[in-house]
Order: sequence, then C-alpha cells, then structure tokens
Amino acid sequence: MVSADVVEYRPGFGRGLAVVVAVLAVGGLVAGFAADWRSTLPYLAPVALVVLWVWAAYWRPAVVVTPAGVELRNVTRSIELPWPTIERVETRYALTLHTAYGEYAAWAAPAPGRARSVTAPKDAGQNLPESTYRGGTVGSGDLMVGASGQAAAIVRARWEQLRDAGLLDDPRVERGRPRVRWHVATLAAMVVLLAASVLTFLLR
Repeated sequence: MVSADVVEYRPGFGRGLAVVVAVLAVGGLVAGFAADWRSTLPYLAPVALVVLWVWAAYWRPAVVVTPAGVELRNVTRSIELPWPTIERVETRYALTLHTAYGEYAAWAAPAPGRARSVTAPKDAGQNLPESTYRGGTVGSGDLMVGASGQAAAIVRARWEQLRDAGLLDDPRVERGRPRVRWHVATLAAMVVLLAASVLTFLLR
C-alpha cells in the first residue's frame, strides 16, 4: 500500500539556530531602543536582514515528500519533482535527486561531516530502505546521523512503495522542466533591507 501522507523534513539544528538568532536580535533591539532609541535605529534594518537571511537559510528549507513527488524547498526557490522523473537518490555532499530534468540538491539535507560519520553508532546504517545499499555498503551521507541520510530514507521509502506497487513501471514525464517557484517576496525583502542598511549608514 502506498502512503498518501505528506512528510516534511526539516533538520532540528537549523530551526534551533534560527530561533536563537531571532531571540538574540529582538532582545538586543529592545534593549537598545530602551536605552537610546536614536543610536539603535540605524541597526534596525541590518538586524532585520540577518534575521530574515537566517530564517530563509535555516528555518524554511525542507524536503517535502507527497503522493505526487518530492519538493525541495531551498533558500531562493522551491522545486517540484514528480515521482516518475526521479531516477536515483544520492547523499555524497547533500541529498541530491537525479531526475529526468537533471540533478537537484536539497539545502535542508547536507551530508554529515567526516568526524560525525566516523563516530556514528553501528545502527546508524541499519534497517534503511533497500535502495540505500549499494554492494552491501552504505555511504557516509546515508547514515542516519546526518540530515542527508534522514531525508534520503524518507524519499527512498516512499519511492520503493511506488515501485513495488507498479506505479513506476512506465514512467512518463508530463512536463519538459520541473515546476519552480522563486521566493520573490523573500528576495525582494532582502534587497530592500540591504539597501536600507547601506543608506542608513551612509547618511549617519
């Protein structure tokens, strides 16, 4: 049976970092305005820019698995990749989907560093989806200690369900390119805040 659930993967470290940065930024601004609002005002736009960038880079990115395919929600754009187009999943540097459209990496799922891979527990490479194992071995990026391995396990498990149900026997690509949504509002806000930051300090 193929699951109809929508699974959204976002690493906890990134969300935690975004929260910490936001709390420190807001706390600093509140304290600054309480002490001397005129001296603090020029820092409003730069601090807001940093918070927005951290949110865009560490909070929002995700790998979203749906019945229709996989959406890679990255920093500047989201890419929708239907299941019939996905040919292979790799995790060498980050979760990377090899598709009929080309290769697409997930910002939200980087591979673990060498130190973390070496110190990974023995069960980090066990009980993974069948398609994970190549020649009986598991790559360091596939280990469950890293974001790439955790996200890849979700994608591969759903892909195997579809394969076993025969839904990928005759893959057909309906579109000539993937559906891409640029994060226009976020990019525009960054440009405005950057311009405001530069202008504020030039006029000081």
